[in-house]
Amino acid sequence: CRILHLPVMLGYLTVGILIGPHALAWIPDAEGTRHLAEFGVVFLMFSIGLEFSLPRLVSMRSTVFGLGGAQVLLSMAFVMAVALLLGHGWVSGIALGGALAMSSTAIVSKMLAERLELQSLHGRQIIGVLLFQDLAVVPLLILIPAFGGNGGGPALSLGIALFKAILALAVLLYFGQRLLRPWFHLVARQKSSELMMLNVLLITLGLAYLTEIAGLSLALGAFLAGMLISETEYRYQVEEDIKPFRDVLLGLFFVNIGMLLDVRAVGADFGWVVLVLLGLVGGKILLVALLGRLFGNDPSVAMRTGIGLAQGGEFGFVLLSLAGGLNLVEGHALQVVLAAM
Repeated sequence: CRILHLPVMLGYLTVGILIGPHALAWIPDAEGTRHLAEFGVVFLMFSIGLEFSLPRLVSMRSTVFGLGGAQVLLSMAFVMAVALLLGHGWVSGIALGGALAMSSTAIVSKMLAERLELQSLHGRQIIGVLLFQDLAVVPLLILIPAFGGNGGGPALSLGIALFKAILALAVLLYFGQRLLRPWFHLVARQKSSELMMLNVLLITLGLAYLTEIAGLSLALGAFLAGMLISETEYRYQVEEDIKPFRDVLLGLFFVNIGMLLDVRAVGADFGWVVLVLLGLVGGKILLVALLGRLFGNDPSVAMRTGIGLAQGGEFGFVLLSLAGGLNLVEGHALQVVLAAM
């Protein structure tokens, strides 16, 4: 894929489809494989937490929370309405809506950087929407496991999950900021890159483990770890140190997503796959372009922004995988949406 100048994610997904249980069956669909692939999401969310910048959000607030918020909420509402019309539950609609609303931060930001368009008007609009999408993943990572909770119904499960999330945020951000900086100073004084790496892994995986014990998700804890470390002066060193782990494990996650796809089922429902694909790309272009015009952009900027955000994204795969694992999305619908994305 690199030789052909295609996104690397496509290569990982293709490998997953080929070696998975529905094709060559070289690797079975085992719990251990899925668990290992989860660490890719952990490090992806950790990286997003590291890049979380409150001043940047404030400076772009109208684009991030206005255009970005409208795009995510309207996309989710539309998908949920379609899901209800087709006889799926509203919980399934929210999960599918969240997955399809996301665009690829990794691919789009890289493409804009290569074309020197990051500071162009449409580039700033695209980055603002992607920032909101990255933030929107956090509540969705709380909501989806809550809907899959046992007993008490979705409303009670959701209330408990939100209470746990607010408590975790308050405790970690209050105590974490006070403890982390002196701890990192102590580690840095030892002048050992090995010790620094072990320390980063301890904090990232430790917080991910704590939030999973609390009934939330591994990814939420990793995001909080990234946020805490972003407040220290070691942020850029940590980002560089963690990159090899993140890229390799994220590759494994995309291979695992590819393994979920049943090519025979896709062939049987090819019409539906094409319909969802056209709806995803065409619907996003139209929605973002119209919203762009409402927010005062000229037609060419609005259309460029819509085209830039028209694809599915890595967080969509994360949310789809989570919803599928909790049986919130029926198998036939999962295969169609996965194939289209």
